[in-house]
Amino acid sequence: MIKPMDTEPKVGKRTYSVSEVQEILGICRRKAYELCNSDAFKVIRVGRTLRISKSSFDYWLDHYEHIGG
Repeated sequence: MIKPMDTEPKVGKRTYSVSEVQEILGICRRKAYELCNSDAFKVIRVGRTLRISKSSFDYWLDHYEHIGG
């Protein structure tokens, strides 16, 4: 049997978790949370969970030396 093709566009990843930011930067968990609370990039709180805007974080990472480093 042939399945119909999925016509819904695939949405790429739009947020990072704190642990993903920690892994990307190679920093400890405490530093990752400090960074998330520093207003360096967009952070969304969903209940008790923090989600970091991927585009905002990626821009900050690419331009870090110009923003605050």
